[in-house]
Amino acid sequence: MGETFRNEPPRSETPEDEKKLTDKQAVGEPERQPTGRQRLIAGLWPPRITRAQLIVAVLLFVLGLGLAIQVRSTSDNSALRGARQEDLVRILDEIDNRTQRLEDEKRRLEDQRGELENSSDQAEEARKQTQQKEQQLGILAGTVAAEGPGITLTIEDPSGTVESDMLLDTIQELRAAGAEAIQVNDVRVAADTHFTGTGGEIEVDGKRVTAPYRFKVIGQPQDLEPALNIPGGVVKTLEKEQAIATVARSERIVVDALRPATRPDYARSSSQ
Repeated sequence: MGETFRNEPPRSETPEDEKKLTDKQAVGEPERQPTGRQRLIAGLWPPRITRAQLIVAVLLFVLGLGLAIQVRSTSDNSALRGARQEDLVRILDEIDNRTQRLEDEKRRLEDQRGELENSSDQAEEARKQTQQKEQQLGILAGTVAAEGPGITLTIEDPSGTVESDMLLDTIQELRAAGAEAIQVNDVRVAADTHFTGTGGEIEVDGKRVTAPYRFKVIGQPQDLEPALNIPGGVVKTLEKEQAIATVARSERIVVDALRPATRPDYARSSSQ
């Protein structure tokens, strides 16, 4: 016996059926909770900066800046901090010697003033001192030859790495150590001496000089030689450039290269 099927129209859902469906979905699919990463991002952004936190940040910045300056200042003195005890003693001796030279020059000038004030023939004494001063100024200007104790500094430059500024630094170091007359190869060094050019093509006052560079220096050898050998000084700097610097003391150094005496164009003595 066959079954009879009837086509029934779909039954519309009542409000009670919709409520039951909603309750089923609520029970079957619980609400998703945020992950730990999402909670962390939500707590950090947007940033919430309080006044106290801002003050602490500024103080930390100032403290860090002060520490950086202190570290930089300490690193600048690393050459002396890493120096040996005998090198530090040598530097102190050089400073003491410079002070002593200044004191000696002061006493000498005071003695000259006393001789002028007490001499019965002040005109003759003034003339004698004028001649002595002329000789001294001639030595400083390089217009007269000079001789005396000192050193000879020889710089060999097989690699051609010695620059003009290195030779100028050598002159400055020698002057600071009390050098009274200096000659580089066949060029006399004076107050307006200048160095130009690069390694292997160096000129002194417009005159070409080639290696080995030989400095003849008049002064106290016990002051000049240590000044060149201090840590971070001329000799150490040249050695870093693969150059070879040797210093020899002598009781008689002759500086005979001369410079022409020139009259200044504008400067005149204020005593006239």
